[in-house]
Parts: sequence; structure tokens; C-alpha cells
Amino acid sequence: MNTNRKLRWSVILAALVWVALASAQEADGHHQAQSQAAHQQCPMMSTKDRADKGMGFDQAKTTHHFLLRPDGGVISVEANDAKDTESRDQVRMHLAHIAKAFAEGDFDIPMVVHDQTPPGVPLMKARRDQIRYQFEETENGGRVVISSGDADARIAIHEFLAFQIREHKTGDSLTAQ
Repeated sequence: MNTNRKLRWSVILAALVWVALASAQEADGHHQAQSQAAHQQCPMMSTKDRADKGMGFDQAKTTHHFLLRPDGGVISVEANDAKDTESRDQVRMHLAHIAKAFAEGDFDIPMVVHDQTPPGVPLMKARRDQIRYQFEETENGGRVVISSGDADARIAIHEFLAFQIREHKTGDSLTAQ
């Protein structure tokens, strides 16, 4: 093969590898990219605007609840309108991603949404092997059930969820039920 032909094939191969990597990264990093983009577009965005971008659905069309339980807690998000299957499906995709990301110690989305590291996150990262995150579909959305047998991890979970309650102004109880 002559040098020009080798160069063309190298360029084509590099482009194909780039496309394959970009596609794989897009499939796995959809929410992370959304959350980073939300913060980079305008660091002065409101929490709601950052949440819309980072979570991938309109906050005004959904209702969040953060419930503290003796063994951990629950993050619950529901589409307000039962006919709004688009929001329901976006919520489910987001929460399934959150359960997986949190289990891996990745709390980028809540940090971008709130423009700070929420309380409890450092210990939740450190004790990630002692915390379970289970995504469950609900009729109009989904929830992530968070549980741990470790007392310090449960305190961190409660700190994290209490912060979410205050930030999202859900009115949920700040004590474990």
C-alpha cells in the first residue's frame, strides 16, 4: 500500500473507532453528560433548571418525595399526569441510572443539580459496598430504595435525603418513619 492510501485507511479507522466509542459513551453516560452540560451552560442556573437538565425531565411535570426509613430511605418520583408517559418513562430511566450510579459511588448528578456536594455523600461513597440501591418501577414513575445494615451509612443516607427534602421543598418528614 502506498503512503497516501495507508493514511486514508488510518483516518477512516480512527473515525470509526471514534464513532464506536462515542456511541458507547453516549449510551452509558447519557445522564452524566446532561448534568455536566446543565452546569456548564450557565453556572447561575436555578436549582430547578439544573434539575431539569441533569435529570432529563421537567420538574414541573413530576413530584419528588424523599422518605427516611429506619434501614435507609426512598427516592420517589412520579409523573403528575397519569397520561404523561413521556415524563413517566424519563423518570424511570433517570432513577434506574441513579441506582446504578450511586451503587458505583457516582453522585455527580445531585452535586450538579444542587451546585454543591450534598451532606452524607462522602460517607455514602466510602461505604458504597455496604449500601444497597434498588430501582423499582411504580405506576407513574419509579423509586430507588436505599438500605444498609451499617449504622454510619444509614446516618449518611438520612443526611442526604433530608438535604433533598429541604432543597426540593417536598414537605416530607425529616425523621425516619
